[in-house]
Amino acid sequence: MAAILAPIEAMGAFSDVFSNLWTRTWERILDNKGKLTATGGLLVGIVLTLTFKDLYPDLEASFRRRLGRTRTNGTYHALPGQTDYVRLEDHTRTTSKAAVDEDDPRRTVITDDLEIPTGIEGLIGNTPLIKLRSLSEATGCDILAKAEFLNGAGNSPKDRVALSIITHAEEEGLLVPDRGDTIYEGTVGSTGISLAAVCRARGYKAHICMPSDAAVEKSDLLLKLGAIVERVKPASIVDSNQFVNLARRRAEEHTANADLPGRGFFADQFENTANYLAHQNTTGPEIYAQTSGSLDIFVAGAGTGGTISGVALALKPLLPDLHIVLADPQGSGLYNKIKNGVLFSSTETEGTRRRHQVDSIVEGIGINRLTANFSAGMHLIDDAVKVTDEQAMMMGRWLVEKEGLFVGASSCVNLVAAAVVAKKMRVEGKKDARIVTILCDSGSRHLSKFWKEAGEVGGKDVEFTLDVILAKG
Repeated sequence: MAAILAPIEAMGAFSDVFSNLWTRTWERILDNKGKLTATGGLLVGIVLTLTFKDLYPDLEASFRRRLGRTRTNGTYHALPGQTDYVRLEDHTRTTSKAAVDEDDPRRTVITDDLEIPTGIEGLIGNTPLIKLRSLSEATGCDILAKAEFLNGAGNSPKDRVALSIITHAEEEGLLVPDRGDTIYEGTVGSTGISLAAVCRARGYKAHICMPSDAAVEKSDLLLKLGAIVERVKPASIVDSNQFVNLARRRAEEHTANADLPGRGFFADQFENTANYLAHQNTTGPEIYAQTSGSLDIFVAGAGTGGTISGVALALKPLLPDLHIVLADPQGSGLYNKIKNGVLFSSTETEGTRRRHQVDSIVEGIGINRLTANFSAGMHLIDDAVKVTDEQAMMMGRWLVEKEGLFVGASSCVNLVAAAVVAKKMRVEGKKDARIVTILCDSGSRHLSKFWKEAGEVGGKDVEFTLDVILAKG
């Protein structure tokens, strides 16, 4: 019996000891409750802070997804720059016409999933429109420039043209990717560069014919892009060996040769209407959206004529009072065609011509024949401005000195013409007019020719005023 009671008595003793220990501990807690409360609160705060730190990114991402679904389910959003643009903090206003009218071309749709562009084709178009502060201040008008040199394939507006020509040819069954097809084109550079880049991305080869007096850096770049380059002596368009005619013949020879893979396709940028359609379908609508439909004048040069025709065809139906102005370099006959109805340049006079194509240092714009692309929109062109080489080179220096922009020859011609038009508007009392033009490509493609003649800027202060530039015309 004693053996049974012994463990029970031991357990009772242990219970008494534990009870006494708990009582003394609890009394001490009550005596120090202030200190313990503060310490406990600190520890809890640290734990909560560390936990929230780890969870915050997930919470923020979840919140933004919910916000996106709440604000974007089928809702059209106004573009930045509109007077009633809805900021992120405001969840109540969607009164813009572009926000409620599904037929308004300014509208944009924001979706839950951010679309990631695919390949270099996804980097073509939607280039920014920038205000040129120095020219705007000097003229009293808003001069805006569409930065087409930021297209992501060949870094010029010809990216749009190259993609459009290839896409249309594919739709018509004239080109088949990875069949061994080669695209042939006659160009002074920019179209060839864009074609070479897009060809590589789409499974084609490029064969470019260009005049031997074009800037050498263009042909060097074409070679780096894997294109075959033929530099030929400059000649009139009636000459069978003129660079455009040669490209057409090379394409025909390829197709006729059974030993060559695929077929030859002549891009024909001057006559292929996929050129102006690229600008009618993309460049023009982009300008309308970026200006919210508020512009008075569009200024552009013309080589093939695709840009000025396409933009005019896109914008004139929406803005009947919009003025379309051609910027034409010296030696080109288009100025007289618009002003006087006759395609003629004074440099065509016997014994005065220095070049076979256009008597100008400017490459990319200026021509002495009517193309299908220029003809498509010629009836919509209201005026023309003639720009000399000297004016273009001085404008190039001005842009570096005042804007930090280093652009090519055709961009400088566009901006001289824009400034001339702006000054005219001011004289007529039409202040605060909004003028849009095109920045075509970088000056890095014109180092050996245009910029070699324009000279070094050298970090000097502005050497001349805008009025001095315009007086050189």
